[in-house]
Amino acid sequence: MSRNLINRCSSTRLLSPLALIVLTGLGLSVASAQTDSQSQIVRPATTSGATATSGSGQYYFEFRSRQSWDYGHTFVVFGRVGEAPSKKNVAGLSPKGDDPSMWVMGHYVPVPSDTGWTDGDLEDRYITSRYRVLVSKEQYDRTVAFIRQLQAKSTTWSVELYNCNAFVADIAHFMGLRAPSSTWIYPKVFVSNMRKINTGHPEAADELVSENVKEMSNPTRDGRAMINAGLIRPDSAPAGSASPPHVTIGAVRVSNRPASSAGRLPGE
Repeated sequence: MSRNLINRCSSTRLLSPLALIVLTGLGLSVASAQTDSQSQIVRPATTSGATATSGSGQYYFEFRSRQSWDYGHTFVVFGRVGEAPSKKNVAGLSPKGDDPSMWVMGHYVPVPSDTGWTDGDLEDRYITSRYRVLVSKEQYDRTVAFIRQLQAKSTTWSVELYNCNAFVADIAHFMGLRAPSSTWIYPKVFVSNMRKINTGHPEAADELVSENVKEMSNPTRDGRAMINAGLIRPDSAPAGSASPPHVTIGAVRVSNRPASSAGRLPGE
């Protein structure tokens, strides 16, 4: 398994105190979006938990989270029902290339991004949560056009300013779906919460903080669990490292500055 699978990610465990500040009301506003009366089909998932499918039509958009080093990755897969998706049918925001230093740097300043397929996105064994929405051909074409525009203009990745959760949230909002009120949460929590708040579970919006706290101590959250389960070899970690790269941040400071500047990381 290449470094792509290990290093691509969106929100951070090391920023979890900041995430809790945001989630409890000091930062991001709740994104409003249209809620419709889409039908629901809940069926067994290939991974833990349940997979919900909303809407109707011959085309789909599936919001996914998957394992990677430290906290995971959020992205969307799309195509025609019954046809296997290809790499071109994947969109997500991640640091550009395979160099783990880009990922580390993105915790301090925006870094160049990739917006397409990354290693592991189309392998079910790494998926931790998913939510599929069925749409008509007209809705599909319109949303794919929006995704291509979003990919073209999303040239940087930043944990704080614009991460993979935020990228996926923009797609969800365009489709008229609701998205979690914060993007500073674990990808698995982000997708699971999105699935719930769009499939008849309004109480899920109030469970976001507790679910994120629970995920902090989840031993199957990251790449270490993949090694323990024998899914990848230890030597697939970044070159010169027996463990994932880490970022050291200072103490969290509460500020009355706008959300974009509150809790700024050292060096920014």
